[in-house]
Amino acid sequence: MNNNSIKRTDPKQAVIGFLIFLFPFISLITPFGIGLSSFIFLVAALFFLKPGFAALRRHWPAIRWVVIFFAFNFFYTLACFALRGQELGDLEKPARMLFAVSAMMLVMATKPDRKALWWGVIGGAFVGMLLVGYQRLFLGEDRPGGLLNAITFGDIALSLGLIALASMIDVRAVRKVFWPAIGALAGLAASTMTGTRGGWLGLVLCGLLFIQHSHVLANRRVRAIVAFTFAFMAATYFVPETGVRERVRQGVVDITTYFSGGSALTNVGVRLELWKAAGILIGDAAVLGRGETGYRKVLEPLVQEGELDPVVLTMPHFHNEALQALVTGGVVGFAAWFGMILAPFAFFTRAISVKNASRQEFATALAGILLVTSYFGYGLTEVIFWSLKGALFYALMVFLLMGFYLNAKDAGQQPGPV
Repeated sequence: MNNNSIKRTDPKQAVIGFLIFLFPFISLITPFGIGLSSFIFLVAALFFLKPGFAALRRHWPAIRWVVIFFAFNFFYTLACFALRGQELGDLEKPARMLFAVSAMMLVMATKPDRKALWWGVIGGAFVGMLLVGYQRLFLGEDRPGGLLNAITFGDIALSLGLIALASMIDVRAVRKVFWPAIGALAGLAASTMTGTRGGWLGLVLCGLLFIQHSHVLANRRVRAIVAFTFAFMAATYFVPETGVRERVRQGVVDITTYFSGGSALTNVGVRLELWKAAGILIGDAAVLGRGETGYRKVLEPLVQEGELDPVVLTMPHFHNEALQALVTGGVVGFAAWFGMILAPFAFFTRAISVKNASRQEFATALAGILLVTSYFGYGLTEVIFWSLKGALFYALMVFLLMGFYLNAKDAGQQPGPV
């Protein structure tokens, strides 16, 4: 008992736990929180290289495909940089996404309490809701996003809410389910107030996953809270002040206008025109793509010929992850992007399918599945990986959840209460 007490108060675990708490907590309320956390995890991992690499080698059969695809994404970008003469800055995002593996190594080497992550997620969703709520209700901003882009803010807030939902499985005492429930509702409310429609697709996919894996939810009350949370999101459609119904109505009008030969200068119309442009470009450079800037040289004559609306030249990306990857990186680039989605999804899906697993294993695995699925959903109408913050949040959270899952698997015992 004394040894366990010493272990729980280990200073290095407390420090690393605090750093892990800070990552989701400050992700929405600062413009630098995600990038700073990425740097801190990398530096901190340098102090635990030996145990970190030992843990990496021990679990390599389980994690190899996730690490390989993140590495493949970096090295393919590096090859494109060398062959196409792209800007050096193009390497930053894939490099930092790969270096996010340091977060997993740090977790496996020091074995901090997973409660740090759960509380950071809950707190981050809550303070994020307060920030956009203030901007929406008191400053009158139609598309608030804190100090981030509104779409990036809304997507990350929704991911925090979904992870908070998963954390309820890791709670022993029913009365303590209250806090994860608050985090889940806060994340959903924050996302709703940003007016981000793309997140709704991710939410629908995640709802289907909750139904599929409902057997892992701890008890009836937890199931009721999950059902209430999704019902709450659906109910926002009927509350005019949320703007959800108006955004849906406007989307339908935009689609009808576009396909009837009307203007493409609407939110949805621009996306449809961009997808049309992507379809034209993909066939001309299917294997290796045209790079992040090279495709614009092909778009300009198409616009001049009247085949595409000039609005496509004003947009930074194609508002679809798969199309963006195919246009800029070809089939190889698409494989790199899809691998970073599919490999973590496969890892967490195998994890949640293990029989007689602990609550901690179920919680971290389900949180990982929801994170990956939500990001895939965002990517249907947005390029969330275009944003460095969006891409780093995904990579760091994937590797943190993998690390905590592997720690739980090693422990082979039920976790303590939140």
